[in-house]
Parts: sequence; structure tokens; C-alpha cells
Amino acid sequence: MDQYRNESEIEAVVRGFETCQTAGDAFTHGEHLTVALWYLRDGNETAALSRMREGLVRFLAEKGEDAGKYNETITLFWLKLISQFLERDEEHHTLLEKVNAVLNTMNNSRLVFDYYSEELLRSEAAKKSWMAPDLKPLE
Repeated sequence: MDQYRNESEIEAVVRGFETCQTAGDAFTHGEHLTVALWYLRDGNETAALSRMREGLVRFLAEKGEDAGKYNETITLFWLKLISQFLERDEEHHTLLEKVNAVLNTMNNSRLVFDYYSEELLRSEAAKKSWMAPDLKPLE
């Protein structure tokens, strides 16, 4: 999905993720971003990370995927990027506007490689805990 038309569509994505009703291959990068922003708006980064981590591990297990696919650094990177976006949102846009703006600017899963080498991201250390970017700092 490139853009949402209303908040009900956003809520449906979050609900589909949390209940594991969304097909594994249908849970796109944009939907990851949508859920992350939803969690960040309801709490702080630590709480959002906990919800996202638990949800992703549960989702992987439900879809028969290896939980080892989960990567703490990648998950927290996107949460930090979205959190920075929300902090700069001085206009206090609606949830719909915020999600669509995030999708307009961040809906490219390869963006993480502007900040990280593939070697670092694929490391066991990065999968298990936060690793700072090795190519370009988060601002």
C-alpha cells in the first residue's frame, strides 16, 4: 500500500499484524513502518520496541518462519528513524498524515544500507542487540 485513505485502513494493518491474520508475504516494509508508527504514537521508543519485537517474533512463529530472522538492530533503526520524524513534526499532523508522510519518505527497505554495512547487519550481535550505524550516524 502506498497511501492510506483513512485511519481504519491503518488500524486494520495493525490488527492484522497483531492477530497474525496478515499473510506473511503480504506484510510489506510499508506495513512494518505503519505498525511501528502506531506503536510509537502510543508510547515511548522502549515500549514500542518491546511491542514490535514481541509482535515480529510471534508473527514469524505463526507463519512457520525461523525466529532467527528477527534483527534487533534493524527493528530499532526503523523505530529511531520514525521517532525522529515524529519529533520534527511540529505541525502535529493527524495519524493518517503522519503515516502517509513516513511512507513517502521511508518506504524503501534498502535505506538501512545508507547507515549500515551488510556485514554488520547480518552479524549475530546486530540480530541480538542494538548496534550503532557504521556508515552514517542517525541524526
